[in-house]
Amino acid sequence: MPPHQERRAPRDKRHKGRSQVTITTDASFEVLPFTRTCRHIWEDGDHVLIGVSPGNSYFSSERISSLARWAATRFAQVDFVYADLHVDRMFAAFGYTPEHAGKRAAKEIKAVRRRIVKGVEDSGSTHAEIRVRALSDFQSNPVYQLLHRRVLHFLETDDGFRKGCEEMALHFVGSKLPEGESITDAQLQVCFDYMAAELPFFVDTPSILDVPSSVAAYHVKMPMTDLLFARGGGLRATRNQAYAVVRPEQHATPAHHAPTEGTVDERRAA
Repeated sequence: MPPHQERRAPRDKRHKGRSQVTITTDASFEVLPFTRTCRHIWEDGDHVLIGVSPGNSYFSSERISSLARWAATRFAQVDFVYADLHVDRMFAAFGYTPEHAGKRAAKEIKAVRRRIVKGVEDSGSTHAEIRVRALSDFQSNPVYQLLHRRVLHFLETDDGFRKGCEEMALHFVGSKLPEGESITDAQLQVCFDYMAAELPFFVDTPSILDVPSSVAAYHVKMPMTDLLFARGGGLRATRNQAYAVVRPEQHATPAHHAPTEGTVDERRAA
């Protein structure tokens, strides 16, 4: 592995307009913090949370291993958290029989955990504490419970937040719908429940895990990011919560498959 290297704008340099920050570390991944505040939290290096979805081919054991090596050299603590809630309901909502949905969900969840554990073990990382946990492990965590209730509350009462969640649902499951068909209310509700289980970690991971600050890392920008990190009222990420797109350095995407995060110039600076 090449020596640890970074390219970052000095913290006292003031910019106007949109954020144009790209940070590259150890020639493996490029890091795109969503705002300047996110960049500062990234620089603090307290904690990173890497969310992993079952059935997502991006997260091979080799990719997990690379991510673990990258994260361990930059952060004091690292958490891989994989989704295991409402997965069976998602399969059932999009065409599987209840029995088949349960078996498929169990298989996918078992496989994703196995890949994460293998990837972390193969990384040989000793610089940081690396934990592998399921979303269901936090259901008894009182802070997670409170944040989960807040997410559900805003889904019921905040039209803007609900619209953002609808857009996010369509973004991720639109390809599963037969051509010409719209998402049903039942399918949308399952998507909401699935997202509501994950969103507490994009709002306030530091309080859930008792860390000074945290960066939520994913390989594309989630459609809800603009809303969670916007100014104003409603459900917003806490001041010590950051978001960053972390993707392979040699990432190349054909023009007709443009990544959802957009260009760095398109991101809003806080």
